[in-house]
Amino acid sequence: MPGYDTPAQEAAPVKILIAGGFGVGKTTLVEAVSEIEPLRTEERLTAAGVGVDDLDGIESKTATTVAMDFGRITLDDAGVVLYLFGTPGQERFWFMWDELLNGALGAVVLADTRRLDRSFAAVDFFESRGLPFVVGANCFHGEQPYTAGEIRAALHLRDPRTPVLMLDARARADVREVLLALLDTVISRARTAARV
Repeated sequence: MPGYDTPAQEAAPVKILIAGGFGVGKTTLVEAVSEIEPLRTEERLTAAGVGVDDLDGIESKTATTVAMDFGRITLDDAGVVLYLFGTPGQERFWFMWDELLNGALGAVVLADTRRLDRSFAAVDFFESRGLPFVVGANCFHGEQPYTAGEIRAALHLRDPRTPVLMLDARARADVREVLLALLDTVISRARTAARV
């Protein structure tokens, strides 16, 4: 894997946020697609988090992002280099989201349908700030018992055009397709705004 000193090809820089609740797979997604060694700010979960961090359904989780994850991917066919910023998922670190939002053109809200309530805050955050986003339903163990329409309805998405896509956050090809769908959404919203 190339290092940090590997130059991005001549392409337009685009800042993208990867957001969602605690333990939905944000760090995994950034690692799966980054062409550089990702920057991770993970710390071990300790006894201090007992009663604060809800590990229901993710009991095997041993570390958590405390600031952000960072990765980069060049999409030659789209003519852009995406700078991916993974947000921390724990509520006590949400104050970082507004800082990370600065300069972002779009976001991926990663959802775990086993714990869909963990995605509501991210959806509300981007809807209230008018930032284009797509929902990526992380298919753990290659399974997803719900359709995109069912996930859309459960999340109460305001804009019916917001894409809901299935992916495995560990699979580079899946993540790439979600990022391309996000770029399409960003471009479509920009064209609509230009016509108004």
